[in-house]
Amino acid sequence: MKKLKLDIIGLSYSQTQSGAYALVLGEVNGRRRLPIIIGGFEAQAIAIEIEKMTPSRPLTHDLFKSFADAYHINVQEVIIYNLVEGVFFSKLICNDGKKTLEIDARSSDAIALAVRFGCPIYTYEFILASAGIVIEGTDFVFLDNIEPTQTESPKSTGNSYSAYSEDELQKQLKDALTEEAYEKAARIRDELTKRKSN
Repeated sequence: MKKLKLDIIGLSYSQTQSGAYALVLGEVNGRRRLPIIIGGFEAQAIAIEIEKMTPSRPLTHDLFKSFADAYHINVQEVIIYNLVEGVFFSKLICNDGKKTLEIDARSSDAIALAVRFGCPIYTYEFILASAGIVIEGTDFVFLDNIEPTQTESPKSTGNSYSAYSEDELQKQLKDALTEEAYEKAARIRDELTKRKSN
């Protein structure tokens, strides 16, 4: 069966399921998108790696990567190989230099590992045909629709970081990373980046 390569298009807060996120994968050289509903922890793990943020302590997926590296195991590719009653099934194709093994995984975990190993993500035509949607352009942007946590002050929610000085933002960024509040850290970083580009 021919494999179709997918890229990560975006991640946004799910409008239909509380506490869940929509991970959107896009067909390479195609217009179809494959939305997958994932949990908050996995969304955070994917976003942190894509945004190249460094947590204060290793997350579970970082630990798996370090463990695999220590034993010279490489994840060569991730395949989303089945869809049963709305649940996607994935596997990691791993190699230790001598043999290749397939390891069953949840799609969200498999993709969190794919971004860490820099390996391609594939699926099959029947999955894109049954669960894919066609979108004109790319309507999803990383972290833009993630709701602020309840612990944030009204001043720091949304895009209102413009009220802070650069020094205050740097301190808040450091605090957010220490507290492992990565969505907040990404919004602060975006504000700092925007200021540098002006």
